[in-house]
Amino acid sequence: MVRAQRLHVDNVVLEHLHSLPAHLNDGVAHNLGAGVDAHDDFFGRGQPLQGGGGKGTGNGHLSQSYAPGGPPRPPRRGKLWVTLGKIGITLLTLGLLYHAVFAAPDTAAAWRRLVAATLSGAGRGPVLAALALVPLNWGLEAWKWQRLARHLEPSHSYWRSLRAVLLGLTLGFATPNRVGDYAARILELHARRRLDAVGAVFLGRYAQLVATVLAGGAGLLYFILAFYLRGYPAAQVGVGLAFGLGGALALLPLYRSRLLLALLVLVRPLRRFRRYLAIMPTYSAGTLHAVLGISGLRYAVFCGQFLLLLHAYGVRAAPGPALAAVAGTFLFKSLVPSLNALADVGVRELSATHLFGLLGQPALPVLSASLSLWVINIALPSALGLLWLPGLRVLREGRVGR
Repeated sequence: MVRAQRLHVDNVVLEHLHSLPAHLNDGVAHNLGAGVDAHDDFFGRGQPLQGGGGKGTGNGHLSQSYAPGGPPRPPRRGKLWVTLGKIGITLLTLGLLYHAVFAAPDTAAAWRRLVAATLSGAGRGPVLAALALVPLNWGLEAWKWQRLARHLEPSHSYWRSLRAVLLGLTLGFATPNRVGDYAARILELHARRRLDAVGAVFLGRYAQLVATVLAGGAGLLYFILAFYLRGYPAAQVGVGLAFGLGGALALLPLYRSRLLLALLVLVRPLRRFRRYLAIMPTYSAGTLHAVLGISGLRYAVFCGQFLLLLHAYGVRAAPGPALAAVAGTFLFKSLVPSLNALADVGVRELSATHLFGLLGQPALPVLSASLSLWVINIALPSALGLLWLPGLRVLREGRVGR
Protein backbone atom coordinates (compact mmCIF):
# COMPACT_ATOMS: atom_id res chain seq x y z
CA MET A 1 0.00 0.00 0.00
CA VAL A 2 2.87 2.37 0.82
CA ARG A 3 4.49 1.63 -2.57
CA ALA A 4 1.24 2.35 -4.39
CA GLN A 5 0.97 5.72 -2.65
CA ARG A 6 4.57 6.61 -3.49
CA LEU A 7 4.22 5.75 -7.16
CA HIS A 8 1.01 7.73 -7.38
CA VAL A 9 2.62 10.82 -5.84
CA ASP A 10 5.54 10.57 -8.29
CA ASN A 11 3.06 10.53 -11.16
CA VAL A 12 1.27 13.59 -9.77
CA VAL A 13 4.55 15.51 -9.58
CA LEU A 14 5.66 14.56 -13.08
CA GLU A 15 2.22 15.35 -14.48
CA HIS A 16 2.65 19.04 -13.53
CA LEU A 17 6.36 19.51 -14.22
CA HIS A 18 5.86 20.22 -17.92
CA SER A 19 4.31 23.58 -17.05
CA LEU A 20 7.25 24.82 -15.00
CA PRO A 21 9.61 27.33 -16.60
CA ALA A 22 12.31 25.68 -18.66
CA HIS A 23 14.57 28.67 -19.23
CA LEU A 24 15.60 28.99 -15.57
CA ASN A 25 18.16 26.22 -15.99
CA ASP A 26 20.28 28.38 -18.16
CA GLY A 27 20.42 31.20 -15.79
CA VAL A 28 17.89 29.43 -16.14
CA ALA A 29 17.59 28.65 -13.70
CA HIS A 30 19.95 29.94 -14.87
CA ASN A 31 15.03 26.87 -10.41
CA LEU A 32 6.63 31.09 -2.81
CA GLY A 33 4.69 30.74 0.37
CA ALA A 34 3.75 29.18 3.57
CA GLY A 35 6.69 27.91 5.56
CA VAL A 36 5.23 24.50 6.30
CA ASP A 37 5.56 21.16 4.65
CA ALA A 38 1.98 20.21 3.86
CA HIS A 39 2.86 16.72 2.63
CA ASP A 40 5.08 15.07 5.23
CA ASP A 41 2.29 13.37 7.15
CA PHE A 42 1.01 11.79 3.95
CA PHE A 43 4.42 10.31 3.23
CA GLY A 44 4.87 8.22 6.28
CA ARG A 45 5.52 10.03 9.55
CA GLY A 46 3.31 7.54 11.25
CA GLN A 47 0.13 9.53 10.65
CA PRO A 48 -3.06 8.01 9.26
CA LEU A 49 -4.27 9.32 5.91
CA GLN A 50 -7.28 11.58 6.24
CA GLY A 51 -9.98 11.91 3.67
CA GLY A 52 -10.67 15.02 1.65
CA GLY A 53 -8.92 18.13 2.92
CA GLY A 54 -7.67 16.43 6.07
CA LYS A 55 -7.17 17.71 9.61
CA GLY A 56 -4.05 18.47 11.52
CA THR A 57 -2.33 15.34 12.72
CA GLY A 58 -0.42 16.58 15.69
CA ASN A 59 2.61 18.27 14.21
CA GLY A 60 0.96 21.28 12.63
CA HIS A 61 0.95 19.90 9.09
CA LEU A 62 -1.99 19.01 6.94
CA SER A 63 -2.27 15.70 5.20
CA GLN A 64 -3.53 15.91 1.65
CA SER A 65 -5.07 13.30 -0.57
CA TYR A 66 -4.00 13.11 -4.19
CA ALA A 67 -6.44 10.41 -5.16
CA PRO A 68 -8.04 11.25 -8.49
CA GLY A 69 -11.51 12.67 -8.17
CA GLY A 70 -13.94 12.77 -11.06
CA PRO A 71 -13.27 12.23 -14.74
CA PRO A 72 -9.92 13.33 -16.19
CA ARG A 73 -9.84 16.84 -17.54
CA PRO A 74 -9.29 17.27 -21.29
CA PRO A 75 -5.97 18.85 -22.33
CA ARG A 76 -6.08 22.62 -22.44
CA ARG A 77 -5.74 24.46 -25.73
CA GLY A 78 -3.41 26.95 -24.07
CA LYS A 79 -0.68 24.33 -23.70
CA LEU A 80 -0.91 23.54 -27.41
CA TRP A 81 -0.52 27.20 -28.34
CA VAL A 82 2.47 27.54 -26.01
CA THR A 83 4.14 24.53 -27.65
CA LEU A 84 3.41 25.83 -31.14
CA GLY A 85 4.77 29.22 -30.14
CA LYS A 86 8.03 27.70 -28.95
CA ILE A 87 8.35 25.69 -32.17
CA GLY A 88 7.77 28.87 -34.14
CA ILE A 89 10.41 30.77 -32.17
CA THR A 90 12.91 27.94 -32.68
CA LEU A 91 12.30 27.78 -36.44
CA LEU A 92 12.43 31.57 -36.78
CA THR A 93 15.72 31.73 -34.84
CA LEU A 94 17.34 29.00 -36.93
CA GLY A 95 16.09 30.66 -40.12
CA LEU A 96 17.53 34.04 -39.17
CA LEU A 97 20.80 32.40 -38.19
CA TYR A 98 21.01 30.60 -41.52
CA HIS A 99 20.27 33.79 -43.41
CA ALA A 100 22.84 35.78 -41.41
CA VAL A 101 25.70 33.29 -41.67
CA PHE A 102 25.21 30.37 -44.03
CA ALA A 103 23.53 32.14 -46.95
CA ALA A 104 26.93 33.49 -48.05
CA PRO A 105 28.71 31.36 -50.67
CA ASP A 106 31.46 29.00 -49.57
CA THR A 107 30.58 29.52 -45.89
CA ALA A 108 30.56 25.79 -45.10
CA ALA A 109 34.03 25.33 -46.56
CA ALA A 110 35.33 28.39 -44.71
CA TRP A 111 33.85 27.07 -41.49
CA ARG A 112 35.58 23.71 -41.89
CA ARG A 113 38.90 25.45 -42.52
CA LEU A 114 38.41 27.65 -39.45
CA VAL A 115 37.61 24.72 -37.15
CA ALA A 116 40.51 22.64 -38.46
CA ALA A 117 42.96 25.52 -38.08
CA THR A 118 41.77 26.25 -34.55
CA LEU A 119 41.98 22.68 -33.26
CA SER A 120 45.37 22.03 -34.84
CA GLY A 121 47.04 25.39 -34.24
CA ALA A 122 47.38 28.02 -31.54
CA GLY A 123 43.70 27.78 -30.65
CA ARG A 124 44.09 24.30 -29.22
CA GLY A 125 45.25 25.57 -25.82
CA PRO A 126 42.22 27.81 -25.13
CA VAL A 127 39.87 25.05 -26.32
CA LEU A 128 41.45 22.54 -23.93
CA ALA A 129 41.28 25.12 -21.12
CA ALA A 130 37.56 25.64 -21.77
CA LEU A 131 37.07 21.88 -21.80
CA ALA A 132 38.94 21.57 -18.48
CA LEU A 133 36.44 23.98 -16.89
CA VAL A 134 33.46 21.69 -17.66
CA PRO A 135 33.87 19.61 -14.45
CA LEU A 136 34.10 22.83 -12.44
CA ASN A 137 30.96 24.18 -14.10
CA TRP A 138 28.77 21.18 -13.29
CA GLY A 139 30.60 20.54 -10.02
CA LEU A 140 29.43 23.96 -8.82
CA GLU A 141 25.88 23.12 -9.93
CA ALA A 142 26.07 19.88 -7.92
CA TRP A 143 27.32 21.81 -4.87
CA LYS A 144 24.43 24.23 -5.20
CA TRP A 145 21.93 21.38 -5.43
CA GLN A 146 23.49 19.70 -2.40
CA ARG A 147 22.96 22.87 -0.35
CA LEU A 148 19.32 22.92 -1.39
CA ALA A 149 18.71 19.17 -1.04
CA ARG A 150 20.22 19.00 2.46
CA HIS A 151 17.36 21.18 3.65
CA LEU A 152 15.10 18.26 2.71
CA GLU A 153 17.48 15.37 3.49
CA PRO A 154 20.35 16.28 5.83
CA SER A 155 22.32 13.20 4.73
CA HIS A 156 22.22 14.09 1.02
CA SER A 157 25.80 13.68 -0.24
CA TYR A 158 27.72 15.61 -2.86
CA TRP A 159 28.04 12.56 -5.12
CA ARG A 160 24.29 11.98 -5.08
CA SER A 161 23.87 15.63 -6.05
CA LEU A 162 26.37 15.30 -8.89
CA ARG A 163 24.61 12.19 -10.17
CA ALA A 164 21.24 13.95 -10.03
CA VAL A 165 22.61 16.97 -11.92
CA LEU A 166 24.15 14.91 -14.73
CA LEU A 167 21.07 12.68 -14.97
CA GLY A 168 18.92 15.80 -15.14
CA LEU A 169 21.07 17.15 -17.94
CA THR A 170 20.68 13.86 -19.82
CA LEU A 171 16.93 13.54 -19.30
CA GLY A 172 16.36 17.23 -20.01
CA PHE A 173 18.32 17.13 -23.26
CA ALA A 174 15.31 16.12 -25.33
CA THR A 175 12.31 16.24 -22.98
CA PRO A 176 9.74 19.04 -23.43
CA ASN A 177 10.46 22.08 -21.26
CA ARG A 178 13.42 20.12 -19.82
CA VAL A 179 11.12 18.24 -17.47
CA GLY A 180 13.88 15.66 -17.14
CA ASP A 181 16.06 18.07 -15.17
CA TYR A 182 13.37 18.46 -12.52
CA ALA A 183 12.50 14.77 -12.59
CA ALA A 184 16.04 13.44 -12.12
CA ARG A 185 16.72 15.58 -9.05
CA ILE A 186 13.31 14.92 -7.53
CA LEU A 187 13.39 11.17 -8.09
CA GLU A 188 16.86 10.92 -6.53
CA LEU A 189 15.32 11.95 -3.19
CA HIS A 190 13.28 9.77 -0.86
CA ALA A 191 9.64 9.54 -1.90
CA ARG A 192 8.22 11.47 1.06
CA ARG A 193 10.14 14.66 0.17
CA ARG A 194 9.72 14.66 -3.60
CA LEU A 195 6.92 17.19 -3.71
CA ASP A 196 9.01 19.61 -1.65
CA ALA A 197 11.92 19.04 -4.04
CA VAL A 198 10.04 20.82 -6.82
CA GLY A 199 10.39 24.08 -4.90
CA ALA A 200 14.05 23.35 -4.17
CA VAL A 201 14.84 22.79 -7.86
CA PHE A 202 12.93 25.93 -8.80
CA LEU A 203 14.86 27.91 -6.19
CA GLY A 204 18.21 26.78 -7.59
CA ARG A 205 17.23 27.57 -11.14
CA TYR A 206 15.84 30.95 -10.19
CA ALA A 207 19.06 31.86 -8.38
CA GLN A 208 20.95 31.05 -11.58
CA LEU A 209 18.54 33.22 -13.53
CA VAL A 210 19.09 36.10 -11.10
CA ALA A 211 22.85 35.92 -11.68
CA THR A 212 22.23 35.93 -15.43
CA VAL A 213 19.79 38.83 -15.28
CA LEU A 214 22.08 41.00 -13.14
CA ALA A 215 25.19 40.41 -15.25
CA GLY A 216 23.34 40.34 -18.56
CA GLY A 217 21.47 43.52 -17.71
CA ALA A 218 24.78 45.28 -17.14
CA GLY A 219 26.06 43.95 -20.47
CA LEU A 220 23.01 45.09 -22.40
CA LEU A 221 23.13 48.44 -20.65
CA TYR A 222 26.62 48.96 -22.06
CA PHE A 223 25.43 48.33 -25.62
CA ILE A 224 22.34 50.54 -25.22
CA LEU A 225 24.37 53.45 -23.84
CA ALA A 226 27.30 53.04 -26.23
CA PHE A 227 25.49 52.32 -29.49
CA TYR A 228 21.91 53.53 -29.25
CA LEU A 229 21.70 56.39 -26.72
CA ARG A 230 25.04 58.11 -27.22
CA GLY A 231 24.50 61.85 -26.94
CA TYR A 232 21.26 61.53 -24.97
CA PRO A 233 22.31 61.89 -21.30
CA ALA A 234 18.78 62.18 -19.89
CA ALA A 235 17.71 58.99 -21.65
CA GLN A 236 20.88 57.26 -20.46
CA VAL A 237 20.08 58.12 -16.85
CA GLY A 238 16.50 56.91 -17.23
CA VAL A 239 17.54 53.61 -18.81
CA GLY A 240 20.20 53.08 -16.13
CA LEU A 241 17.65 53.60 -13.37
CA ALA A 242 15.23 51.23 -15.12
CA PHE A 243 17.88 48.51 -15.31
CA GLY A 244 18.75 49.01 -11.63
CA LEU A 245 15.10 48.70 -10.66
CA GLY A 246 14.80 45.58 -12.78
CA GLY A 247 17.73 43.99 -10.96
CA ALA A 248 16.18 44.76 -7.58
CA LEU A 249 12.87 43.26 -8.68
CA ALA A 250 14.68 40.12 -9.86
CA LEU A 251 16.09 39.64 -6.34
CA LEU A 252 12.71 40.13 -4.67
CA PRO A 253 11.19 36.64 -5.27
CA LEU A 254 14.42 35.03 -4.08
CA TYR A 255 14.46 36.71 -0.66
CA ARG A 256 10.74 37.44 -0.28
CA SER A 257 9.22 34.26 -1.63
CA ARG A 258 6.09 34.68 0.50
CA LEU A 259 5.16 37.58 -1.76
CA LEU A 260 5.55 35.32 -4.76
CA LEU A 261 3.25 32.74 -3.15
CA ALA A 262 0.68 35.43 -2.51
CA LEU A 263 0.86 36.36 -6.19
CA LEU A 264 0.30 32.72 -7.16
CA VAL A 265 -2.92 32.73 -5.13
CA LEU A 266 -4.18 35.76 -7.06
CA VAL A 267 -3.50 34.22 -10.49
CA ARG A 268 -5.86 31.27 -10.92
CA PRO A 269 -3.84 29.28 -13.53
CA LEU A 270 -0.80 29.38 -11.20
CA ARG A 271 -2.54 28.34 -7.97
CA ARG A 272 -1.80 24.64 -8.48
CA PHE A 273 1.95 25.33 -8.21
CA ARG A 274 1.68 26.85 -4.74
CA ARG A 275 1.81 23.54 -2.90
CA TYR A 276 4.97 22.54 -4.76
CA LEU A 277 6.77 25.82 -4.04
CA ALA A 278 5.69 26.19 -0.40
CA ILE A 279 9.11 24.95 0.77
CA MET A 280 10.91 28.06 -0.51
CA PRO A 281 10.33 30.41 2.48
CA THR A 282 11.76 27.80 4.85
CA TYR A 283 15.28 28.32 3.49
CA SER A 284 17.41 30.62 5.65
CA ALA A 285 18.95 33.84 4.38
CA GLY A 286 22.40 32.29 4.78
CA THR A 287 21.48 29.41 2.50
CA LEU A 288 20.03 31.80 -0.07
CA HIS A 289 23.24 33.88 0.03
CA ALA A 290 25.29 30.72 -0.52
CA VAL A 291 23.10 29.50 -3.39
CA LEU A 292 23.23 32.89 -5.11
CA GLY A 293 27.00 33.05 -4.59
CA ILE A 294 27.50 29.60 -6.12
CA SER A 295 25.27 30.64 -9.03
CA GLY A 296 27.50 33.67 -9.55
CA LEU A 297 30.64 31.51 -9.53
CA ARG A 298 29.12 29.14 -12.05
CA TYR A 299 28.12 32.07 -14.24
CA ALA A 300 31.71 33.33 -14.13
CA VAL A 301 32.95 29.89 -15.19
CA PHE A 302 30.87 29.61 -18.33
CA CYS A 303 31.59 33.25 -19.20
CA GLY A 304 35.27 32.35 -18.97
CA GLN A 305 34.69 29.31 -21.17
CA PHE A 306 32.98 31.42 -23.82
CA LEU A 307 35.78 34.01 -23.80
CA LEU A 308 38.42 31.27 -24.14
CA LEU A 309 36.62 29.76 -27.12
CA LEU A 310 36.17 33.17 -28.74
CA HIS A 311 39.90 33.75 -28.40
CA ALA A 312 40.63 30.30 -29.82
CA TYR A 313 38.62 31.05 -32.97
CA GLY A 314 40.27 34.42 -33.51
CA VAL A 315 37.81 36.92 -32.02
CA ARG A 316 39.86 39.91 -30.83
CA ALA A 317 37.41 42.35 -29.22
CA ALA A 318 38.47 44.48 -26.25
CA PRO A 319 38.00 42.60 -22.93
CA GLY A 320 35.32 44.89 -21.46
CA PRO A 321 33.01 45.04 -24.50
CA ALA A 322 33.59 41.32 -25.15
CA LEU A 323 32.48 40.49 -21.61
CA ALA A 324 29.41 42.70 -22.07
CA ALA A 325 28.57 40.87 -25.29
CA VAL A 326 28.93 37.47 -23.59
CA ALA A 327 26.70 38.58 -20.70
CA GLY A 328 24.09 39.95 -23.10
CA THR A 329 24.19 36.73 -25.10
CA PHE A 330 23.48 34.60 -22.05
CA LEU A 331 20.63 36.91 -21.04
CA PHE A 332 18.94 36.62 -24.44
CA LYS A 333 19.45 32.87 -24.30
CA SER A 334 17.73 32.64 -20.91
CA LEU A 335 14.78 34.86 -21.74
CA VAL A 336 13.81 33.24 -25.06
CA PRO A 337 11.67 30.12 -24.45
CA SER A 338 12.74 26.85 -26.06
CA LEU A 339 11.46 23.30 -26.33
CA ASN A 340 14.56 21.54 -25.00
CA ALA A 341 18.34 21.75 -24.87
CA LEU A 342 18.64 20.71 -28.51
CA ALA A 343 16.32 23.54 -29.59
CA ASP A 344 18.56 26.06 -27.82
CA VAL A 345 21.01 25.79 -30.70
CA GLY A 346 20.42 29.02 -32.56
CA VAL A 347 19.21 31.35 -29.80
CA ARG A 348 22.63 31.93 -28.27
CA GLU A 349 24.32 31.92 -31.68
CA LEU A 350 22.02 34.54 -33.18
CA SER A 351 22.34 36.93 -30.24
CA ALA A 352 26.12 36.40 -30.02
CA THR A 353 26.70 37.14 -33.70
CA HIS A 354 24.58 40.30 -33.41
CA LEU A 355 26.28 41.70 -30.30
CA PHE A 356 29.79 40.86 -31.43
CA GLY A 357 28.88 42.26 -34.85
CA LEU A 358 28.35 45.61 -33.15
CA LEU A 359 31.94 45.30 -31.96
CA GLY A 360 33.14 44.75 -35.52
CA GLN A 361 33.77 41.00 -35.20
CA PRO A 362 32.98 38.56 -38.05
CA ALA A 363 30.08 36.19 -37.54
CA LEU A 364 31.76 32.88 -38.36
CA PRO A 365 34.31 32.76 -35.51
CA VAL A 366 31.65 33.89 -33.01
CA LEU A 367 29.25 31.22 -34.27
CA SER A 368 31.94 28.55 -34.02
CA ALA A 369 32.77 29.51 -30.43
CA SER A 370 29.11 29.51 -29.42
CA LEU A 371 28.41 26.09 -30.94
CA SER A 372 31.58 24.71 -29.33
CA LEU A 373 30.38 25.99 -25.96
CA TRP A 374 27.09 24.13 -26.41
CA VAL A 375 28.93 20.92 -27.32
CA ILE A 376 31.31 20.88 -24.36
CA ASN A 377 28.86 22.17 -21.74
CA ILE A 378 25.64 20.40 -22.77
CA ALA A 379 26.16 17.60 -25.27
CA LEU A 380 29.20 15.92 -23.70
CA PRO A 381 27.93 15.99 -20.07
CA SER A 382 24.53 14.74 -21.29
CA ALA A 383 26.24 11.72 -22.80
CA LEU A 384 28.14 11.16 -19.54
CA GLY A 385 24.87 11.19 -17.61
CA LEU A 386 23.71 8.12 -19.54
CA LEU A 387 26.17 6.05 -17.52
CA TRP A 388 24.25 6.79 -14.32
CA LEU A 389 20.76 6.40 -15.72
CA PRO A 390 20.33 2.76 -14.52
CA GLY A 391 21.18 3.90 -10.98
CA LEU A 392 18.33 6.41 -10.72
CA ARG A 393 16.69 5.97 -7.32
CA VAL A 394 13.20 5.42 -8.67
CA LEU A 395 14.51 2.63 -10.92
CA ARG A 396 16.29 1.03 -7.97
CA GLU A 397 13.08 1.20 -5.94
CA GLY A 398 11.20 -0.45 -8.81
CA ARG A 399 13.70 -3.33 -8.95
CA VAL A 400 13.47 -3.82 -5.19
CA GLY A 401 9.65 -3.76 -5.38
CA ARG A 402 9.70 -6.59 -7.93
